[in-house]
This record gives sequence, structure tokens and C-alpha cells, in this order.
Amino acid sequence: MQVLPFSADVIIAGAGPAGLFLACELALAHCSVLILEREADPHSPFKRLPLGMRGLSAPTVEALDRRGLLDQLAASQRMPYAFRRVAEGAPSSRPGGHFAGIVFHADAHDPAHWPWRLPGAAAGMLMAEMAELEAVLARRAEALGVQILRGTGVSGVVQDAEGVDVSAGRGALRAKWLVGCDGARSAVRKAGGFDFAGTEPEFTGYSLHLELAEPALLGPGRQLTPRGLVAQFQPGYLALQEFDGGAGHDGAPLTRERMEAVLRRVGGRDLRIRTLYAASTWTDRARQATHYRKGRVLLAGDAAHIHAPLGGQGLNLGIGDAMNLGWKLAATIRGSAPQTLLDSYEAERHPVGARVLDWSRAQVVLMRPDPAAQALREVVADLIGTHDGGACMAGRLWGLETRYEVGDGHPLSGRSAPDFAFGDGRRLAAHMRDGRAMLLDFTGDAGLRRLADEYGTALRYLAVDAEDRLGVAALVIRPDGIVAWASCTAADLAPAARAAVASFIRPRDL
Repeated sequence: MQVLPFSADVIIAGAGPAGLFLACELALAHCSVLILEREADPHSPFKRLPLGMRGLSAPTVEALDRRGLLDQLAASQRMPYAFRRVAEGAPSSRPGGHFAGIVFHADAHDPAHWPWRLPGAAAGMLMAEMAELEAVLARRAEALGVQILRGTGVSGVVQDAEGVDVSAGRGALRAKWLVGCDGARSAVRKAGGFDFAGTEPEFTGYSLHLELAEPALLGPGRQLTPRGLVAQFQPGYLALQEFDGGAGHDGAPLTRERMEAVLRRVGGRDLRIRTLYAASTWTDRARQATHYRKGRVLLAGDAAHIHAPLGGQGLNLGIGDAMNLGWKLAATIRGSAPQTLLDSYEAERHPVGARVLDWSRAQVVLMRPDPAAQALREVVADLIGTHDGGACMAGRLWGLETRYEVGDGHPLSGRSAPDFAFGDGRRLAAHMRDGRAMLLDFTGDAGLRRLADEYGTALRYLAVDAEDRLGVAALVIRPDGIVAWASCTAADLAPAARAAVASFIRPRDL
């Protein structure tokens, strides 16, 4: 039997945002990474504006900011969508998001609902273009030494105790680890034998770029119909939903004649298409891998979970997977992690994925074209219109409610670290570019300084003051920006901080 040499520490299948971001995290930690992408050409009209517009939630915005990538997204395509910086002045009536098409507004909610988030923090939701986001991440990955092979998909996976053999194209490659970020039809998930459990679709969705023969017959906005929904947010760019049990997502050619028939059927009017430029289908099928890891094979992004793209959660869920997995897998490869650290990837991210799938399913119930759904929709709209109801929706959609169980009772522990503004004019995010863990000390405690010295370069020690400490004396922050430990008491800090650091860095190796 031929023994293949290792091609990389990690092979990632899929060069979408989740795969690219994961590659950047691993390469930042000095791991060798090879990306295999099935498609030869990364360009697509569905990745460019307006079809390629995506909402970035607060955790995604923070992840990009902490790695110095946020400013590389063009300002014209990174329009504030909600939760503006306080310095911008008077409140705005711009939408903050929607739930099943029921819009809530950004200025309707008090940031005091999230007391552990600084009021000057980055937006809860920003808009970006998928093509630009992928281009920024690909440039960063390649600058860090990641190799991207396009037109080379995974066709087989065999693992042993030391690594994974990956069949790709006409050859075979070997890595210590394989991560499937290769989308809803993931070859890695199938070849790896992962169970993919969930629910079947109720509707077929269509994304269309077209020219109507009589544009005046179709107005702007969302329009519920007896067959589903028609939405037009820019002239010539439509989204349709037909409650047909997903029958339209059959892989058959999406011709002008076929799309015209769907449009007339769902829209209930004599709508005719003069020219069809682009079309794609999708459904509300909701499935999730029962496990995110099997031995040396892991899943992230759409390979681990699929759902309807209602409310813009899918991209953010994948970036969250990558941010959580990257530093843990890198530490495992370096041998500096406790043996249980990699298991925490599934433990922390699987529940987040399950909540997003349920969020998607709940929206589908409200969008059904029947009287019961319409009645329920009106009730939910009334609730969203209240102060607390709207804040609840904002917290979920913007990702502000995401919290991991880290075993510490402090309200900030398990949450994303606040972007503290320090006395030197810099913010916390600027100190996290290199992906290291951090011990943030607002007290100048000698015990904390000695603790940081014991861990050397694995733990950045920052003794500073902040404009607003949120009542905190010291924090331990993981490489992904999650608070592992926090204390409001200035006395006897070192023992608790030591236990927190040891939960994700193995002391005896340092």
C-alpha cells in the first residue's frame, strides 16, 4: 500500500467564506493549509450586488475587525444596517432586519438590553457583497501562504490514526486533518459518513435577474400571494417562494418559459418575462450534521448545516464555525491544547446551528399562504412592534445573544469581548490581529503579570485602562475573542485566571 506524504497540516474542501476564513485562522497560527475548491471559477452573478448582498451580524463584523479585514470591504458596500456608532448622532428609521418579512427598525430598541456590549461598538448588522468578501478572504489566505486549488473537488476520504487521505481530481493528497466546508451537497460529509438529520422543504425559492415585459405590473417590496411570495427590492431583481414542497428545486433547466410560468402562477397576474439573465433555486430544507467531527474529519459552514436563507443567517453561521474551530484545531496541531479542546468545537457550535435552523423553520410557518398562518403572522407582528419584542428579534438576528458555556458565572463570560476603548486611543480589536489569547488587566495586578510571564508568547498580557471598563477588573480572552473568564473584583485574581487559561492552553507545554 502506497504511503502518501503529507501535503499540508489541514486540507479544507471549499473556498467559500467559511473555508477561506478558516484557512486564514489556521495559517495565522502557522499551520500549513491547502484548499480544494470544486468550482474552477469563483465568479458568479449571484455573488455580486444586488443578488450577492449579504448581512453580516455582530459576531462576523467583530471577527473581521479583530483580524484587520473589515476596512478592506468597500465603504459603499458596507452600509450600516443597524446598531450604528453613537457618534453618528440622531437615530435613524432604517430597517434593523426582519423575521419572515416582518420588519423591525434599528432606532426602536435600547442598547441597554445588552448591558455587556459597549454603546460605541461596531454595528449589529452591516451589509456586504459576497464576491468582495470572498476576494478579501482569498487575498488574505494567499498572503499567509495558503494554497488554493480551484477546479479540484473531493471525491473520496479515507482516514487513519495519523491522517486523512483525500481523493481529489486525478490524484490523492494527505493531510493531518480534513475540514469539509464544501456546501450543502458536501462531498466530505457524504464520504465521511456523517448523518445529516432534519426536515424536508415546504417551498421552492427562486432568485431571478430579468427584464419584465411590463414592469409596472409588479410593484416594489414583498407581496404575499395565495401561492407564496413575490419580492422585488430593485427593478428586475426578484425573489419568489412557491409552496410546492420543494418540487421546483429539481435541477431542470431554468428557462425563460419555465420562470415565466412560475412568476405568473405565484404572482397571480399576467406577468411576462422579456429577458431572463440569471436564475437559481433554493428551498427551506433544514438539516444539520448530528456530529461535526469524526476522527480527523470535521465539518463547518453549509457542509454542517443547511436552512432557508431567511434573515441572512447562513453566512454568519459559517464564519462563526470557522472562527471557533480555527484556533482550536491549530492548537491541537501544535500540541499546545488540552485533549478536550477540539471537542468543544461541536459542543459550542452545534447548539448555535440548531437554533438557527429552528429560527428558519419558524419563519416558514409564518409565510405559509393560509388563514392560520396569516393570523399568527399578525400576532407576531404586534409582538415585534413592542419595545421588548423588537429587542428580542434584534438580539437574535444580530447575533448579540450568542453565548457559550465556559463554566464561569460572570455575565460577560462566554460572550464576545467588548471592544474596549483604551486610553491610548486604540480599541481591543486592534490588539487581536495576530490571533493570540489575551489577559486584559485593568488593575496592574502583579499576580496576573507573573501568570502571563509563565505562558510567554502564547498569552498576550495587556495592562491598560479603558474609557468604560463595564465594571470589570480583568478578563481572559480566547483567540476567537470570546471571554473565558472575567472578574469585577480586584482581589486574588491570579488563581481564577490561571484556571481559565489552562482550560484552552496546556501549561506543561509552555
